[in-house]
Amino acid sequence: MIDLHLHTTASDGRSTPYELVNEAARAALTVMAVTDHDTTASVQEVLQRASGRGIEAIPGIEVTAVEDGRDVHVLGYFLDPDDHALGVFLAGQRRARVERVVAIGERLAALGMPVDLGLWLNGVRNHSTRSVGRPQVARAMVAAGHVRDTREAFDKWLGRDGPAFVPRSGPSPEHVIEAIHAAGGLASLAHPGRTKIDARIPSLTRAGLDAIEVYHSDHDDAAVERYRAMARELGLLSTGGSDFHGDPDHGVTVGAASLPRDEWLRLDAARHRHAVR
Repeated sequence: MIDLHLHTTASDGRSTPYELVNEAARAALTVMAVTDHDTTASVQEVLQRASGRGIEAIPGIEVTAVEDGRDVHVLGYFLDPDDHALGVFLAGQRRARVERVVAIGERLAALGMPVDLGLWLNGVRNHSTRSVGRPQVARAMVAAGHVRDTREAFDKWLGRDGPAFVPRSGPSPEHVIEAIHAAGGLASLAHPGRTKIDARIPSLTRAGLDAIEVYHSDHDDAAVERYRAMARELGLLSTGGSDFHGDPDHGVTVGAASLPRDEWLRLDAARHRHAVR
């Protein structure tokens, strides 16, 4: 089983790197990738711990691009997590995340729903390579008793049409693809069935996009077939993974979506071709 979309406490996951690798082992993963939002802070530990459990792990990341005020997530694989230029770029991404979370907190307070974000913001300030986002705000809303669970927080308040939504500013998808390539990685458009920018995929392909995340927990059989056909038509690779955050409200488990082995072999071969370019 191959899961290339997993999160840790370095961003908005609930599992430490140690816990994530243990969960991967229990799920019988053979290949895994940690893809935290706008940070590679957990990559080295996951690589080391996975090796000790007989799991092949690859470095990954999920970088947030912005288009028309909405998030477009781009996954990066096989990149150098210690690349200096990438580190500078990601530091800017994380600063923007903090500013957005503070603005969301202010908006919630104005709506009569104050939340304590100190735990999350202090964690980021004390560990500058960690990132923060709306999932942590959702957990603070649950803790304050404003909502039953994080799903309700997003559905009623934090989603794009919610009263506490704050648009993000940030780089274009093309800029993110370029940054991933510059760090030696391959770029894949995350969960296109959720992002819903199908019309942009051909132009992103011309800009260097390498793959589409065909297999994802949010993709039903029809979506998988649609994006698999699109990947073939555009000459793109396929990636896949559960998008596991460890949030019990979402019910997504490690390995809930798996990349077929033949697609993994194609992706792995492309890694080696990319490395010698």
